[in-house]
Amino acid sequence: MDQLTRNDLYSLEQYAEVRADFRRRVIEHKKNRRLALDAHHTLYFEDALTVQYQVQEMLRIERIFEAAGIAEELAAYNPLIPDGANWKATYMVEYADEAERKTALARLIGVEDTIWLRVGAHDPVFAIADEDLERSSAEKTASVHFLRFELTPEMAAAAKAGEALTAGIAHAACSTRCVVPDNVRSALAADLS
Repeated sequence: MDQLTRNDLYSLEQYAEVRADFRRRVIEHKKNRRLALDAHHTLYFEDALTVQYQVQEMLRIERIFEAAGIAEELAAYNPLIPDGANWKATYMVEYADEAERKTALARLIGVEDTIWLRVGAHDPVFAIADEDLERSSAEKTASVHFLRFELTPEMAAAAKAGEALTAGIAHAACSTRCVVPDNVRSALAADLS
């Protein structure tokens, strides 16, 4: 997929006018891009629209309107857009209780490298995690990671042909597996070229 440019973005004034409608559109769009691996582990698959929303919100919050600042935001967020041969996702470890979350993050060191997706009967594809910077330490993993799943041409063709997708985690402290629902599978297939 193409990277976003400044021409793809609303100015701050335009965004103020369209924000409510744009936000509703993105929220509806994201319903087909969210995959709960279990009650505490979720993948949010990114694409150009989800990334545009993130950039627009950052520009709005930070009141960035100069070309250099906009270019910085685009450089930070464009790597989250899949390129047609992969899927990219924000992975979140979600616990409402802070103490429970702290305990879980300490047990889940390295979990980001054990998340996988599988197209049909092909081998699982394990995530390439946090290419921009390390998010974990020796004491705990982070609650947010950025993942990339690289597919072979055969896997991409099978996914576009409608083969089933499964996903999971293969970590000693958390092993889970799920079938990717049809709405998410269809959205992910559309990301492939």
